[in-house]
Order: sequence, then structure tokens, then C-alpha cells
Amino acid sequence: MLQNNPELKSKIDQLWNKFWSGGISNPLTAIEQITYLLFMKRLDELDLKRQSDAEWTGEHYSSKFVGTWIPPEYRNQPEPEKFAVEKRTLRWSEFKRMHAEEMLQHVQTKVFPFLKDLNGTESNFTHHMKNAVFIIPKPALLVEAVKTIDEIFEVMEKDSRDNGQAFQDIQGDVYEMLLSEIATAGKNGQFRTPRHIIKLISDLVQPQLGHKIADPACGSGGFLLGAYQYIVTQLAIKAGKQDLAPDEDGFVRTSVAAGLTEKAQAILQASLYGYDIDSTMVRLGLMNLMMHGIDEPHIDYQDTLSKSYSEEAAYDIVMANPPFTGSIDKGDINENLSLSTTKSELLFVENIYRLLKIGGTAGVIVPQGVLFGSGGAFKALRQLLIERCDLKAVITLPSGVFKPYAGVSTAILLFTKVWSPKAKVDHPATDHVWFYEMQADGYSLDDKRSKQDGYGDLQDIVAKYRARNPETDTDTDTDRTARCFMVPRAEIEKEGYDLSLSRYKQDVFEEVHYDAPGVILERLLVAELGEDFFNREKHEKVLESLESGIVRELLELKGMIG
Repeated sequence: MLQNNPELKSKIDQLWNKFWSGGISNPLTAIEQITYLLFMKRLDELDLKRQSDAEWTGEHYSSKFVGTWIPPEYRNQPEPEKFAVEKRTLRWSEFKRMHAEEMLQHVQTKVFPFLKDLNGTESNFTHHMKNAVFIIPKPALLVEAVKTIDEIFEVMEKDSRDNGQAFQDIQGDVYEMLLSEIATAGKNGQFRTPRHIIKLISDLVQPQLGHKIADPACGSGGFLLGAYQYIVTQLAIKAGKQDLAPDEDGFVRTSVAAGLTEKAQAILQASLYGYDIDSTMVRLGLMNLMMHGIDEPHIDYQDTLSKSYSEEAAYDIVMANPPFTGSIDKGDINENLSLSTTKSELLFVENIYRLLKIGGTAGVIVPQGVLFGSGGAFKALRQLLIERCDLKAVITLPSGVFKPYAGVSTAILLFTKVWSPKAKVDHPATDHVWFYEMQADGYSLDDKRSKQDGYGDLQDIVAKYRARNPETDTDTDTDRTARCFMVPRAEIEKEGYDLSLSRYKQDVFEEVHYDAPGVILERLLVAELGEDFFNREKHEKVLESLESGIVRELLELKGMIG
């Protein structure tokens, strides 16, 4: 991890500083431009590696950099071959040797357009790259960025050799750190979900190979990547891999190469779907997953709350951290959503319920206000989760989890869809709800979010959630003063479907014994007067000599209570 590699972290900080001093100070713009360069570098290295592997094994491999390429704008012109570009010159390893001005022009006019056209005109990647622009303005900045990225890759390769961590995982760490710099992402309630929280939710919902998995507000694709890595790890374990060690958060994760057959890779790559209403985040999400080994991610520009989005009962797993704030245009809300509200945090949860297949499971982060809000839509949503879903768990998170972006208090909802929206509910699907109060997540809860010793409550949550038994752990044998406990549906109904942990948790009050007031006053006076306090004649002399002050007032009070 980057926390354990100060050299790698230093190189990434250098890269940020160069973009800042080079005139690109918006973090979101900088990360997009850096991503394009990382993608160019990785594309060249992967192509060279696959060529080498094919020569060794005798298998056929068609390089992306062999032959010529004609830019799309010239393809319908007479004699388009006049505009053909030698693909070889589009390699990172080729253009990095050019002079500064020549390199900038070459990357702007040839390499970047080739990157946008990479997967063919019909691919999802090409479609979303259509409006992407390469805006590095100065030749010197491009030269410095290329040099620093080469150095970053050298450090990653060394780290991979020395520590045995897969290069792909280290590359993912680097990209995650770059994404963490998007401090402006607090707008509209959108901010990056910490990776250890994504791993926690993945371990709780346990996606499997063959599941169709979605995130309807995917941002940079963190939850899709979390599901992918969880499944890959489980396949590796099933295949007999035994040298897997827990990471800094206590979770076991490994790389694609550890246990995926070609068939499993194909199934998994066809299983991940993400949607977002920010075109920049869609591009970042696409490249994030592609740099983690997912060749053709299904991430699209889509407002999943709008009338234009019609999917329903389509997914086995939904994991999401939808926007927490803001309202949407009432006239554009999908008519299939029944809640009478324009609050996005409520509509997203209902929409996630609709997206699930019967038997499908969701892990969703919500602001804690959703748990106890008194408005009609708040209560209706909680009633829906209790009656039409098996609401398995409510896990409250400390307010610092999303710092430095926001200090909002949040919770994780885990639920399985039992009844469809139009089905008659014969009996409520939830019998008991498991509550857990997370107090620590393994990181400081200030703006720095520094790694602390241990895993916080992360592994305890996973262990206790899996060990719970809704059929035997009833309200009569659950300790409501503990960190976690079960609450029966009937009690929740009685409380107006309130899901706040504080509603059901029993506080423990310790009996504290205090000294009598006279003893306390005597202790204070001895501290002020010393041995004179025990001489009553001197008491009176002191009182006569003091017109005011704390000693006089203490002596008078002492005289009153004896």
C-alpha cells in the first residue's frame, strides 16, 4: 500500500505539484489529464508484455501498435491513406523520446485521438471518450509529467518484485491515491467512498461469479471494482491459493492473475454495470476499471432516477453510495418511483430496491437522517424496506468517515428484495434487524484520516454479521447495551419504523460516588490556607482581612454547611 511506500507517495505528490505549477489547478481536471497519460503508458507496457508472452507460448497476438491508423475525420475523404499514421509512433516508449514541442503536438493531434478511437467506433469506451479533450498546455509540463510517470512505474515494478504484490494491485493503489485528491467532489453530496468501506460492504453482501452487479451512481467505479476484486479473491481461494495475507484493513484481496480462467474473466467482465450523470466521472470510471484489468467496462452516462431510465428487477447485487444532498426536478422523476419526494437520497434507495431481482441484495450508504426523518417519504421508505425487503442490518458509521469531503453521519443499509413493488405483501419480509454501532474504522476521524494501529471495528462487523442468527437471536436474549444487537420487526413498527440505533440501544450509567460537599470544600481550603485552615481563630482573622475573593467565599460556604 502507498502508506508503506513513501517513495511512491512522494513521486505522486511531485506529479500533482507539477500540474499545479503548470497551470492545471482544478483537481478533477488534473486527475483526468493524468489518467490519460497513465493509460497511454500502461497500454504500451501491456501490449509489449502480451507480444512477448505470445512469442514465448507460440500463441497469436495482434499488437495494437502494428500497421497504420487513419484518424476518423479523414476516413471518408478521397485517398484516406495519405493521412495514415504509423501506429508504432503512438507508443509511449516512442513519443517520450521526442523533443518537447514535437511531443506535445504529436500527443495532442495523433496519440490522444488514437486513444479515443482505441476500441473501435462502436465501443462504450470510444463513445464516452468522444468529448474528451487533452488540455496539457505547455510542452515542458508534458515532458515533466511523462518523466515522473516513468519514475512512478519504475517504483511500482520494484515494489512488485520486492514485496510480491501484483503490479496490477499497486497500479490500482496509485490510481486510488490520485482519485483521493479530488477534494472538490463534495459538490452535490458526491464524494469518493473510502476503499476500506467498499471492501467492508463487499464482504457483507458477498457478490459471486455470475451475479449481475450494479452501481446506479458509480462515480469513479469504486464499488464495481470492489465487487470485482472480492470475486477474484474468492475464485483464487477456491482454486487453492494459500499465501494470501490480510491487507492493512484486515481484508484478503488478490489480483486477477491469481485465479481467473478465461471463461471466468469473460463472465465477470460482462457482470459489472455502472451509471453516473457526470461525464467526466464516467470516463474516470471506465479508465479506472480498464487499468485494473477489465477491458470493456459497462459504465454509461445515465440519470438513473429520470424517466429515461427504465431498468427494473435486473441485478443480483447493488452496491452504492448515492448523492446525499439536493433535490431533483419533480417533472423528470421516473414515474415508477412511488415516494412523494424530490430528495435524491430517498429516491435512490427506492430505485435500488426496484433495480434488484427478487432475492437480490443491496449494500447502500445513506445519511443517518434517512433512518429517523419524520417526513412522510422518510417513513414510507423505511416501511418499504421493512415490509417488502428483508432488512438485514443497519450499521451506523462515525461522522469522520467521509472527511475531508464532509462530516455527515452515515449508515450502511443491507437488505434483500423479497416482494416486488406491485406484489401483494402477505406478510412483512423482515423479522429482525441487526444493528451495529461502528466507533472506529481503523483511521483517524479528522481531516487527515491517518492509518491507525489495527483494523478498528471492520473485521468485528464482518464476523458478528456472519455469526448472527435472526431465528434464534431474539430481543429477549440480545444485550441492548452492547455494540450490536437484534431488534424485532414488531418493535420497529411500534416506533413508527424508526431505524436509528439510539432508539433501541440501552445506555449504561455507572454509579459514581462523590465526597460530601463539606469534605470537598475542606480540601479546597486546605489547598489555599494550608495548616491555618485547622485553626478557627485564624479563620475569623482571614475572614476579617478578606473583603472579597474565592477564599472568603469558600470559608463562608463552609460555615454554612458545617
